[in-house]
Amino acid sequence: MYDLRGYVAVVTGGSSGIGLATVEALLEAGAAVALCGRDPDRLAAAEQGLRRRWPDARLLADRCDVLDKASVDRYAARVEAELGPADILVNNAGQGRMSTFESTDDAAWEHELRLKFFSVIHATRAFLPQLRASRAPAVVCVNSLLAVQPEPYMVATSAARAGVHNLVRSMATEFAPDGVRVNGILLGLVESGQWRKRYAERETPEQSWEDWTAALAARRHIPLGRLGLPEEAARAILFLATPLSSYTTGTHIDVSGGHNRHA
Repeated sequence: MYDLRGYVAVVTGGSSGIGLATVEALLEAGAAVALCGRDPDRLAAAEQGLRRRWPDARLLADRCDVLDKASVDRYAARVEAELGPADILVNNAGQGRMSTFESTDDAAWEHELRLKFFSVIHATRAFLPQLRASRAPAVVCVNSLLAVQPEPYMVATSAARAGVHNLVRSMATEFAPDGVRVNGILLGLVESGQWRKRYAERETPEQSWEDWTAALAARRHIPLGRLGLPEEAARAILFLATPLSSYTTGTHIDVSGGHNRHA
């Protein structure tokens, strides 16, 4: 693992799932880490667990709404004041919307596009001045395989994810003269609270989590035959966030267990 002592990393949506796994990986590597989220209870629980495991870590957990520019600007200022200028920014906010073209009204379209774009735009704008001063700055955007392999039952999310895929490339080109690298990951199906909830509502109570997820993977034609783990996504993020990938910008790592069929 790359030694990140002396680095400051920021993770949006860092209180659960892939975001929390990424915070854990960054702390394990020695970085000072700021995480944020909207749910104060979930954020407090995450912070408590992290401080138990890394009692000496430089850690900042702060409530922040990435769709509120003022909130993000305040968060960026607090990170710089308490931990120092950011070297790494992980844009991880946003969930998927299940809907078809016919069932997605204008308000849903506007919400989904705003969430996917401005969760990246606000945070990147706020932290870019800090990143430009770093010796090894990196931005990593957590995206979905839907960006290149859209699904008709997730039409709004697929379209928004495709836009963020393009945005990563545009930002990478624009920021390259300043040495700021911008990359992303493309997620397939990863274990999450959402999948655990669906498992709890399954029609066959006797079926184990392992068997249920294996059947799901088979239906979705995932060659590795299982869902991904949050820590597997976090390791890909960590690679792109560190100088291990120092000559990589404007691209994405596929983290889908072979589910990718677009190439």
